[in-house]
Amino acid sequence: MSKRVKEILSWYGSDNPGTLANLARMMNHGRLAGTGKLVILPVDQGFEHGPARSFAKNPQGYDPRYHFELGIEAGCNAYAAPLGFLEAGAAEFAGEIPLILKLNNSDSLMGEACPAVTGSVDEALRLGCAAIGFTIYPSSDGRNTMYQQIRELTEEAKRKGLAVVVWSYPRGNLSKEGETGIDVVAYAAQIAAQLGAHVIKVKPPSEHIEQDAARKVYEAEGIPIGTLAERIRHVVQSAFNGRRIVIFSGGPAKGKDAVLEEIRGIAEGGGFGSIVGRNSFQRPKSEGIELLHEIMEIHRNA
Repeated sequence: MSKRVKEILSWYGSDNPGTLANLARMMNHGRLAGTGKLVILPVDQGFEHGPARSFAKNPQGYDPRYHFELGIEAGCNAYAAPLGFLEAGAAEFAGEIPLILKLNNSDSLMGEACPAVTGSVDEALRLGCAAIGFTIYPSSDGRNTMYQQIRELTEEAKRKGLAVVVWSYPRGNLSKEGETGIDVVAYAAQIAAQLGAHVIKVKPPSEHIEQDAARKVYEAEGIPIGTLAERIRHVVQSAFNGRRIVIFSGGPAKGKDAVLEEIRGIAEGGGFGSIVGRNSFQRPKSEGIELLHEIMEIHRNA
């Protein structure tokens, strides 16, 4: 095991050997094995946004096995998806890529920002997963429910030896611009860390500051936020001074140059990696793999 992976595991001193082994399993898999960096393929969009919006651009994506193949052939550290997609390929591809079972999901048929619990820790164990995944929406009216749900699921997952990945996406009682404001994203990373997440997924932050009280502090203390790298550095700092793994979403589908420019900022700022869905699986497989490889090399060389 590499020195860097051992160092990262040392940050999780309260966890049992099973959980640490599963964290190591993800960090020691794929093209970035041993670097302490992660590039994860998430495919929960079919549930979250609907099949046509997610897969019509590349119809191979309607088949759950396609995403296993994409993650394996690209050398991703892990593949995350809801129960149905993992069940459709977990046996066929057993042992070929670490899996993350997404335990809650929303759909776009309702506007309420409170996902339903759609999987369990025991189902994650049955499917051979390394971790559970869970989305929280800080600032939403349903946040108390989500915090209580993830507290209970985290306790169970850790007791049974699984790692915990939290998608922390503020929304609800915020402006649209505020959802990715630097103060809000940093706060979201802190909340996920306080809830016990091993791996935290947030969106790349903008220079916008949403909260007046936070703006006063940013200005008084001269916190640098002018570049994406500076903002990423501050978000990582906000997750226990960099002692929790923070990875950043790829966001909506966009051109390759825009994707890679953003990844460079994330890597320069000390982000632990990326979780890239639509920008990989909505391209033809060869192009998706090529893009994921380029993303991995940027993180490797940062």
